[in-house]
Amino acid sequence: MTPTAETPLRPTRFLLGCGTVAGLLFPVLSFGQAFTRSGFDLRRHAVSSLTRGDLGWLQVTAFVGTGVLAVAFGVGLWRALRPGRAGRAVPVLVGVYGVAMIGGGIFVPDPGLGWPPGAPTGLPDQASTGSVLHTVCGAAAFLSLIAAGLLLARRFAGQGNRTWALYSAVSAAVAFVLTALPWSEGSASIRFAIGAVLISGWLVALSWRTRDDVADR
Repeated sequence: MTPTAETPLRPTRFLLGCGTVAGLLFPVLSFGQAFTRSGFDLRRHAVSSLTRGDLGWLQVTAFVGTGVLAVAFGVGLWRALRPGRAGRAVPVLVGVYGVAMIGGGIFVPDPGLGWPPGAPTGLPDQASTGSVLHTVCGAAAFLSLIAAGLLLARRFAGQGNRTWALYSAVSAAVAFVLTALPWSEGSASIRFAIGAVLISGWLVALSWRTRDDVADR
């Protein structure tokens, strides 16, 4: 992946570095809270429900901060990956992921399953508009990065880089299996947490890879 000759190096590398921070911010803040906030059980409660409660602003920050950084990363990828079909589509998909994450912080899920403390022990009979929009944003975030991973896998394969092609393809495929297939609802919170870690790790790896490519010009 070689950036065009006229692409300024320093701002491009800065934007690409935003992908590393984006990939680390969400899992660090999410799991830091998941294992420390009293009453939260990752086996029952989705990490997105951490947006509720006294410290909910931390998880909102995780969503919005990750989204803003991902949009910046998408701009960096646009500068670094072109030309080529994947070079145009992947940055847009990463940008979609960023916008969806911002939406996930603005619109939060309904209280339920005993979280936050004092919430009903069951699920609401009817989801609020905000909760529905949060779900839509979550689906868009996962699907956009899954598509980006598959497109980059094809690009890497065409360049003869089998290791990166396999890593991107496997990451996308496993994330799809975990988040898109009709599994039992009882395992949803764990599956989505694993999927979030998987795609976050892929973002970090892609950030380092593209920054190194720019540095080697």
